[in-house]
Order: sequence, then C-alpha cells, then structure tokens
Amino acid sequence: MFTGIIEELGTVRAIERTTDSARVTIEGPLVVSDAEHGASISVNGVCLTVVTHDDATFSADVMAQTLSASGLGALHEGSRVNLERAARVDARLGGHIVQGHVDGTARVLAVTPEPDWTRIRFELDPNLIRYVVNKGSITIDGVSLTVSSVSEIAEAPAWFEVSLIPTTLTLTTLGSLAGGESVNIEVDVLAKYVERMLNGRNS
Repeated sequence: MFTGIIEELGTVRAIERTTDSARVTIEGPLVVSDAEHGASISVNGVCLTVVTHDDATFSADVMAQTLSASGLGALHEGSRVNLERAARVDARLGGHIVQGHVDGTARVLAVTPEPDWTRIRFELDPNLIRYVVNKGSITIDGVSLTVSSVSEIAEAPAWFEVSLIPTTLTLTTLGSLAGGESVNIEVDVLAKYVERMLNGRNS
C-alpha cells in the first residue's frame, strides 16, 4: 500500500524488453536506501517488485499486461518517474490509500496556469468517471490529488480537473505535462468497494 506522497523523482537508466515483459532499471537513491529483494516501490503509480538493487538503482520486471494497461510501456531511457516506497504502518497517512494497481490512463486535455496554481483537465474513460467525485481523491502517476472539478456522468467526453500547487509541480513529473500526454490513473478504491456492496444488495 502507498499514500500517493512522492518521495523522489527517479530516472530510467535501462529497459530490457522481451516478447512479453520488460526489466526496467531506475535510479532512485532515496527509495533504495532501505530496499530489500522483493520490496514494493511505486513507479508512476504502478506497484513494482524489486528484483535487484545497489546503492543508487533498482530493477523490476514488468509484465506485458502492465505495460499495455499503464503508461510504463512508453518509458524510455532518461524518462523521469515518480517514486514512492510502500507505506509504513507507524507513519502518518499524508495522502490517501493507494494500492498501486492502475485502473487505466487519462489524456491531458488542457493545462491552465493560474496566479497561484495550475489547473489540469484530463479526459477519462466513461467507465471510470463514475468513481470520481468533486473534492474526492484520485491518483495520477502515483500522486495523491484532490479532484477540483468533474464532468457530469453522461457528459462526453468525460473529464475531471485537479489544481496543482507549485510544490507538486516541482517535486513530481506532473509539472512537465502537456496537452495530449497520457498519465496513469488509480481511482479511489473505497468507491469501488461501495459500488460492489450496493450491487450485491440490489441483486
């Protein structure tokens, strides 16, 4: 489990691709400072398992399904990524409950600078927009954020917005987003549990 509070901006150092997987090596001295074999590290919101590491880098294997269902398939040598170690049970939960299980991707529709923050609007799959509510939590490339506006359920295209403060823009990859780019999305797991329970009650 993660919190969506990014600890470090890492850099992809190598990607070894096979027919149905890839091994990615990422530089992130902070997140490997206490890493062990089998540790979980969130990379742009995707939970990956450490298979090897040294003092500065770690490597993880990524299945084809993960590569196609998330933005990890578009990574290349030199890509910057958001990194977070698994949450400690004795620490404050600064963001929200993040599983590291990406639900899909969203496309940047607009980036609008404001005097004190930046608004970013994303187009989202209609099948996922039902889990998004105004002032609710959402994870974008591993970053825990609060939804500042969202389209109506039947509106097309479906969209939502977040408002990012300068600190978030500086300390994560979200500050370099531009129109048309894709990001990994994990909706609030609590919303999915509620939907499941309600469906069970109505069946």
